[in-house]
Amino acid sequence: MRELKELINKDEDAIKLIMAWKNAAKNKIQILANDSLRSSEALFNTQISTRSPMGAIVFHTGGILIDNGWIRIYGSGSEKLNRNLPNWNKGKTFQNFGDKPGYLIIADDAVGGFFLLNGGDLGNDLGKIYYLSPDNNEYEQLDLTYTEFINFCFSGNIDVFYRDLRWKNWGDDFKKLSANEAFIFYPYLWTKEGRDINKVEKNKASMEEIYTLRTQQL
Repeated sequence: MRELKELINKDEDAIKLIMAWKNAAKNKIQILANDSLRSSEALFNTQISTRSPMGAIVFHTGGILIDNGWIRIYGSGSEKLNRNLPNWNKGKTFQNFGDKPGYLIIADDAVGGFFLLNGGDLGNDLGKIYYLSPDNNEYEQLDLTYTEFINFCFSGNIDVFYRDLRWKNWGDDFKKLSANEAFIFYPYLWTKEGRDINKVEKNKASMEEIYTLRTQQL
């Protein structure tokens, strides 16, 4: 594994690009404060340079919340977002730090969806983002790279992307949700009985619980 100093690129740090996108963003963006020790550990365990947007987000942020936390992009973790990129993936997409994962979970959302970066296990399109939606038991290819995904989160039309996953009065329910939780639906939205999101039961659950449930269904 490369040493930490090899991963920190001060001359071409992508955090400058991230901040420029934030300043021009059309959506509400909250960049969570990071802890320097935790950030250094997370970057070392991720083994990605800060020259890349992913490395910069892991090293410089505790994570990024989009639209008040509807989408949560993993950084080095914080109280508001208790998942950091390497630790959350360890035991899920790889066993030991330094392993080459077949994919990485890079973000999640308030309806229990997960965004994954393809490392080869999801298809031949290396580096593309897939979405595991709560209304689909298959990975959906979004035809976006990680950088394009971040740009979409900052300035894309999130309302259109989630138009089938929001219900009447969803905003009132969402206000009671933390970024460490998501909604869980029953009957499941991918079933015939769960097709109408307005009629299904909605409860809150931790992201760990939801991830375990989703992977059991695949």
